[in-house]
Amino acid sequence: MRYAYGVTALLLLSGSAFALSTGNPGGEPTGLVPANVALVQTGIAPKGAPDSFADLVEQLQPAVVNIATKQKVEVVAGINPFTGERVTQKQDQQSGGSGFVISADGYIVTNNHVVAGGPDGKAVDRVTVTLFNGKEYTAKIIGRDPTSDVALLKIDATNIPFVEMESSTKNRVGDWVIAIGNPLGLSSSVTAGIISALQRNIGAGGAYDRFIQTDTAINPGNSGGPLFNLQGKVIGINNRLISPIGANIGVGFAIPAEEALPVIESLKKGVRPERGFLGIGVEPVNERLADSLGIPKNRGEEVKSVIAGQPGDKAGLKEGDIVLKVNGREVMPDQTLSRIVASVKPNTKIPLEILREGKPMTINATVGARPTEEEMAKSSFDPEAQKDFEGDVAEGDAKLLRDALGISVIPMDASIARRLGLPADTRGLVVDVAGTGSAAQVGIQRVDIIVSANYQPVSTVADLIAALKKARSENKSNILLGIRRRGGPAQNVAVGIDD
Repeated sequence: MRYAYGVTALLLLSGSAFALSTGNPGGEPTGLVPANVALVQTGIAPKGAPDSFADLVEQLQPAVVNIATKQKVEVVAGINPFTGERVTQKQDQQSGGSGFVISADGYIVTNNHVVAGGPDGKAVDRVTVTLFNGKEYTAKIIGRDPTSDVALLKIDATNIPFVEMESSTKNRVGDWVIAIGNPLGLSSSVTAGIISALQRNIGAGGAYDRFIQTDTAINPGNSGGPLFNLQGKVIGINNRLISPIGANIGVGFAIPAEEALPVIESLKKGVRPERGFLGIGVEPVNERLADSLGIPKNRGEEVKSVIAGQPGDKAGLKEGDIVLKVNGREVMPDQTLSRIVASVKPNTKIPLEILREGKPMTINATVGARPTEEEMAKSSFDPEAQKDFEGDVAEGDAKLLRDALGISVIPMDASIARRLGLPADTRGLVVDVAGTGSAAQVGIQRVDIIVSANYQPVSTVADLIAALKKARSENKSNILLGIRRRGGPAQNVAVGIDD
């Protein structure tokens, strides 16, 4: 990475030298001004990178911790030779990630998925925190918030080094940042890069689909670790990466500190973060629909489904309505309806400016409280569909899928597609529970849609299991899954196959 930046700097310097050396023979200015001179003239002089990050890292490393988890899981131990049934046994499964201390008395922030065990998303049985000086502590999980993927831990310690969190809005694209964590089991690794984008929408949906994008090397094991600015403040919690190979390619993402701080405060008080909720399924207005309605593109979201008895239904929203503004704020890709509503305190009455059959109107809705992820999971999918799914595959195949990839899936049907705001003929497997396995480690999450495996389309659980078994028979340690996330095209992601 240093070499890459060195080449960039060299090219800029070469360009500056050329600008200085060119001009007409009479010495009149040609209008070519070196970039650094232009910035000085405008009063925006570049700060530049430090000669070394060593002094800063030396101060910050003691507050970054290694998190190791342990949980009991059932695994297939063999086949009963008399009955042909699979014999299972419980064994310890270990995982982990990174975290950072935010107070001298031992409060630690990490990702929820670091301390969530198994495909059902429950907390792991045991969490061990190792400080930079090698001292180990058993940590207590104070609270977890799957929606934002933030968790708060506590160790019984005093007067230990800690760091402070600060809003990322004070930083700009191009600013230097440092990540410290435990990628791939390599403790206290330090990487540096820049902020590639702020408030990045990656198509994950929901109120927390806003990330700091960085080219700082982030790999599995960095999850939950801090992303620092050059003032030594934590501006993000390293969370995921997008990669066709399952490892860093310079596209990593961190939860912005300003999004995490209110959640952390709620967890510290022992209460669940409150978020607004309307109980509707929406989809961004596409260009054709916008043109037909005579509205600007990238404005508004179409109501695709309305849950009976929920605030949206009570307010009179109907399928096909186009929501243009919520509480006076325009609905657009960088300011989605879900994001706006989630920021509204439950029981607050807000106006919704909509188009119904092309005609503008305003309705008022009293915002409800967003259910928990578990409640959402139960209401989002038809339990009969889940039962059919389990009956359609060979005994133990569903468990094989969970053990190998750490996920549970449900075949897509027209009903589920409507709930997700997708065309009724959408095919694939919906991730019902993302868990904390290899799939979650590369960013796959609940409601993602698996559309292919090793470039072959999948529409049934049997398709995916067949591809998984084929990969194993070929001694492959990864399987390439085509993942579609609402609002975006399919992307290929390499996922490790656990034994």
